[in-house]
Formats: sequence, C-alpha cells, structure tokens
Amino acid sequence: MSKKEKKIKDLNGANDANDANDEMKELTELQEQVKTQEEEKAALEEEKAALEEQKAELEDKNLRMMAEFDNFRKRTNKEKLDLMATAGERIFTEMLPLVDDFERALASINGANDTNDDALLNGVQLIYQKFVGFLEKNDVHVIETEGVDFNTDEHEAVTTFAAGEEMKGKVIDCTQKGYKLGDKVIRFAKVVVGE
Repeated sequence: MSKKEKKIKDLNGANDANDANDEMKELTELQEQVKTQEEEKAALEEEKAALEEQKAELEDKNLRMMAEFDNFRKRTNKEKLDLMATAGERIFTEMLPLVDDFERALASINGANDTNDDALLNGVQLIYQKFVGFLEKNDVHVIETEGVDFNTDEHEAVTTFAAGEEMKGKVIDCTQKGYKLGDKVIRFAKVVVGE
C-alpha cells in the first residue's frame, strides 16, 4: 500500500470518526431535547391538573352559592307569606277581649228578663253578630271545645275535674274561648278537663 493510499485510508477513518462524533453529538442533543420536552410535558400535565382542580373548586363553590341563594329566596318568600298571613294577628288578638265583653253583656242582658231592655239586647246582638262576622271574614275562628278531646295544641287546661270514665281526657267546660287565625292559634282555649 502506498503512502498515498494510506493517507486516504487514514483520512477516511478520521472522517468516519468525525461522522461518528457528529452523530453522537446529534444523538445527545436529540436526547436532551426529548428530555426537555418530557419535562415540559410533565410541567404542563401538573398545570392542567391544578387548573382542573381549581375548576372543580369553582364549580363546587358556584353550586353552593346557588343553593344558598335558592334557600335564602325560599326562606324570604316563606317569611313574606307568613307575615302577610299573620299581619293582623296582633289586631285580632287585642280585639278578642271585646268579644268576651260582648258575650258577658249579652248573658247579663238575657238574665235580666226586663222587657224594656229588648231594644238594648237587639242592638248589642246586632253589633256582636257584625263583629263576629268581621272576624270570620278575616279567617279568625273559634277553637272547638264542647265535648272534644283535650289537645295541648289548642287548649290550655286551667283545672281538672272528676267527671267519670267516659269524660276522662275530654273538655268538660270552657272558661275562655280560644281562637285561630287560619291554622295558627292566636289564643288558647282555657278549659276544664275531666279526669
């Protein structure tokens, strides 16, 4: 082999070595790029997971706020309805002693049996009937007491009385009428209960 061929062979070998070095450098650079891309991908996945968690928290918070608002709206509407239904409760409660006075006056007039008092009796009865009609028109009703079972939701026992086995737990007498405004008791009926 001549010197020239040897030189060409050495040059080819050197070129092969340089090519191999270049390929190694390119391979190393590609591996670094892949590694960098994988790190970026992992960082993006973490960011995506954090954003999804934040989204879920916001959705949950939104649902809770909507539920709270709905409950507030329902509660407010119920309070308004209750207020409208019982707005006159205080007025009616204060009028009930007037009904009691009318009833006592009528009983007193009826007990007198004086013929001169017929006009007075008729006048008081007319006023009483109008007043009771006004209460009924405004959904104020007397609580039933005659011969019914004692009910703590509507009656207030002022005393008990021995009345036999058939009247045990039943209302024997009513000392003061009770009234309801709609379904709400505005004054309990004061009653005597059999024992």
